[in-house]
Amino acid sequence: MKMISLFLLLAFSFVQDSVTKDYLLGKFEPSTHSQFVKLTSAHAKGSALNGFLRKETLEAFIRMSEAARKEGLSLYIISATRNFDLQKKIWENKWIGKTPVEGKNLTTISDLKERARLIMLYSSMPGTSRHHWGTDVDLNSLDNRYFEGGEGLKIYQWLTSHAAAYGFCQPYTSKTSGRTGYEEEKWHWSYSPLSKYFLQEYQRQVSYNDISGFMGSEQAQPLGSIENYVRGVACP
Repeated sequence: MKMISLFLLLAFSFVQDSVTKDYLLGKFEPSTHSQFVKLTSAHAKGSALNGFLRKETLEAFIRMSEAARKEGLSLYIISATRNFDLQKKIWENKWIGKTPVEGKNLTTISDLKERARLIMLYSSMPGTSRHHWGTDVDLNSLDNRYFEGGEGLKIYQWLTSHAAAYGFCQPYTSKTSGRTGYEEEKWHWSYSPLSKYFLQEYQRQVSYNDISGFMGSEQAQPLGSIENYVRGVACP
């Protein structure tokens, strides 16, 4: 608990009185933001190579990954910060059928609310993703089955037992307890000393009028993207 309190104190010293609406919506460039640092092959693979995280998040992740390595487990980041433009590309590729969702070309779904809902099983609307904030990482695999056996299960069990000591939590757990929004993501971990503050600010500053500028944005309010998805987390 003392370690988490220290994380919170340090985190708030960086962000209080400085977070803007554009930041919360992901409308900035991480590569030129003073609080972001580039990832390298020491901690990232695939599309996350040369990606960015907030300094505090990466420092905490390094501490956590080093602790895991001492127990023979390898943690690596496969997705980090995604700003509005990158999230828009991911979203719209699914919207127009370029990227299948659950094996389906979504252009076959004429009900636009249902099309958006299907995308939002695992992907956020631009302007609503926690990955905008530089606090959230996807680790090792984007498939829950990886974490249900073998090495992946050992990693997931270690994370559920130890990640909190380094400030990380799993925001999208099983929905059996009544959690709303995205499906369970065993790969998604959030640096809560910062994300808690950003979530509070998001709820204070952002409205549905701000969620716009991409295909299907008119479905944000009907689906309750703020109430059910942004707030639909198991931890801050």
